[in-house]
Amino acid sequence: MRAIVIDQPGSPDVMKLVDRPIPQPTKNESVMRIHAFGVHRYEVLTREGGSPSVTFPRVIGVEAVGEIAAVSDNSPLKVGQKVITMMGGLGREVDGSYQDYALINDQHLFPVTYTGDWVSLAQYPENFYTAIGAIKSLGLKAGQTLLVRGGTTAVGLATVQLAKAYGLNVTATTRRETMTDALVENGADAAVLDVKNALQTEQSFDGIVDMVGTITLTNSIAHLNQGGHVCLIGLLSGEWIMKNFNPFILAGKTLTVFDSTEVKPELVTEMFDLIAKDQLSIPIAKVFKLDEIKAAHEYVMASRELGQVIVDND
Repeated sequence: MRAIVIDQPGSPDVMKLVDRPIPQPTKNESVMRIHAFGVHRYEVLTREGGSPSVTFPRVIGVEAVGEIAAVSDNSPLKVGQKVITMMGGLGREVDGSYQDYALINDQHLFPVTYTGDWVSLAQYPENFYTAIGAIKSLGLKAGQTLLVRGGTTAVGLATVQLAKAYGLNVTATTRRETMTDALVENGADAAVLDVKNALQTEQSFDGIVDMVGTITLTNSIAHLNQGGHVCLIGLLSGEWIMKNFNPFILAGKTLTVFDSTEVKPELVTEMFDLIAKDQLSIPIAKVFKLDEIKAAHEYVMASRELGQVIVDND
């Protein structure tokens, strides 16, 4: 089988296409045939050596869609069953999605009944799961207001789609004035400019999902209604530590953080029920083949297009 192996961190050139034996199932790990996967900016960071917990050589890639090729000794799954996988150490502690087949712990394999093609399915796992987890953490009810800060990202677009499915009134942000119409076309009720980490509006919201990170968090909190909640789910700014933070600005408000490290099967089911019911989707920016992975990484970092970059393994 084909695999993209990184022996040491560096530029896109460190990703080598090699031939490896197809893995064999174990007591608690099944073999997944990977048909497609999304490519993310944080995978570029890992490739460059920016993820201290990742050791090399490594096949990176945190999510994949495909089918069961061989089952473990204790698996409830069946050969040929359509599944997705994400997180659970994928592409970090264990070899990830940048290959034709992967050995996946059964706890991290989630059956789906999606009827579309593999490339279309690949837009959902990490993007929509992160989005639904963030929305649920806010505890909002239909009719309340939500701000999606970083609305032009793939997760931002997914958050808009799912929030509308929950009956929320959704405003999304962008740093580019040329993208405001596109946000509305992709489901937002309104769009707001984010200029130098300050929202260009006096409006406040019942909930905010902030993907930009620590540099915008104080401004996000200032735009929360009393009793409102803000959920931090991204670090687009690249800054992990919040400088000069005054915790008293949270009086009457709540700050939380969501990540998708621990994936809950029931939330995956709820997510795909909403996707099927309301025909939810985000744009697919560009599709590459596995042997074009270097170009895919370069595109992810340079592109200003809306949507998810996907690798098609077929």
